Amino acid sequence: MAELATLARPYAEAVFDTAKETDDFALWSETLAFLTSMVEDPLVRSVTANPRIDKNTVRRILLDICESQMTDTGINLVKILIDNDKLLIIPHIAYQYERLRSEYQGYVEVEIASAYPVTPVQQQQTEAALQRRLGKGIVIKLTIDNTLIGGWLVRIGDQVIDLSIRGRLQQLASACEVVCRSV
Repeated sequence: MAELATLARPYAEAVFDTAKETDDFALWSETLAFLTSMVEDPLVRSVTANPRIDKNTVRRILLDICESQMTDTGINLVKILIDNDKLLIIPHIAYQYERLRSEYQGYVEVEIASAYPVTPVQQQQTEAALQRRLGKGIVIKLTIDNTLIGGWLVRIGDQVIDLSIRGRLQQLASACEVVCRSV
């Protein structure tokens, strides 16, 4: 995974620079989200992974899909990625672009995985607390993860705050293991 992230970095930085020059951050977010969903589509994957389909055919198919969805600059990005056999890094480009964008615009993206749906009041309280703690604007992305049993798993960049029942059970099991070994 680190290798794909490394390969994606120069592309993400180039897209970010382009977005900054044109002040079109939202358009590039939409473009990269569209491209990510396109390359992750099982049908598109089967076409791009098929060695019997030549690069020009793949290029025509993908450009036909993208043509009505993107600007000329976005289409040029697709052409470059196809020519350099780098289609698989599009999700990594999108992720890194969003991190650059959030840093530049002064907000932090926070991912919260919860065992149960989060109420609007809980989300507002959490957002306010995180804004005070981080001193930046917050954008929260919520997901449901039933494996947590209860509680939340909060990701802020590389930092993870485990407030889940599963996490606490794992901590308890580790502590018991240490105690049992010393007895």
